[in-house]
Amino acid sequence: MPCILLFKVISAAVAYDLNVAGVLQVSGMRIYTSGNMEAVNGTDVRLKCTFQSSSPINPNAIIISWSFRPLNLDQEESVFHYQQKPYPPLEGPFRKRVVWAGDVMGRDASIILQQVKFTYNGTYICQVKNPPDVHGMVGKIRLSVVTTASFSELLLLALAIGGGISAVVILLIIIVSCRRCKKRRQGEREGNEEAPRKERKDPTVW
Repeated sequence: MPCILLFKVISAAVAYDLNVAGVLQVSGMRIYTSGNMEAVNGTDVRLKCTFQSSSPINPNAIIISWSFRPLNLDQEESVFHYQQKPYPPLEGPFRKRVVWAGDVMGRDASIILQQVKFTYNGTYICQVKNPPDVHGMVGKIRLSVVTTASFSELLLLALAIGGGISAVVILLIIIVSCRRCKKRRQGEREGNEEAPRKERKDPTVW
C-alpha cells in the first residue's frame, strides 16, 4: 500500500509539472463514418467521414488520408490525401475517380468516388490528424458495388418520385382553383355593376 500511494503522489506531481511547463495533453481524434454502403456499378458514391478534435482546427496543419483495402487482401493502397489542398491519386485504379467533397473547418473529410467499378469492392479507411491531436481510431467504410439497386433504395427512389409528382399536382390544382375563384368574383362584380343600370328609368317617361 505505501508503494502504491507513493506512485500516485509521484504521478500527480509529474502531471502537475507538465501542465505548468506548458506541455500539451493530446486527446484522441474521433472519426465517424457511414459503416456499410452499397453503390450501383457505374454510379457515383459519397464516402462520408466526419471528425471531432479536442484541439482547434488548423487548416494549415490538418492531414486527411484515405486508403483502400480490397476484399480478402491485407494490402492497402492510397486513395486520397489532403494537406492544405486536395491531392487526388495520379496513377492506379482511382486515378481521375476521386473528388474532394469535404470541408476541413466543418470537420468533414468526405470524398466522392466517381463511376465505381466492381474492383472497388472493399474497405475504405479514413484517417485524420490535427496536430497535436494525432492519435485515435480510424474510420472504416465497407463498400459493396452491386449490379442493381437494392429494394430499399428502389423504394426510397419511388417514394421520392411519387412525392415530387404529388407536390406538382397539388400545386397545379391550387393554381387552377385560384384562377377560377378570381374569374367568378370578377363576374359577380360585373353583374352587380350592370344591375342598377337596368333598373334606372327615363325621367321623361311617366
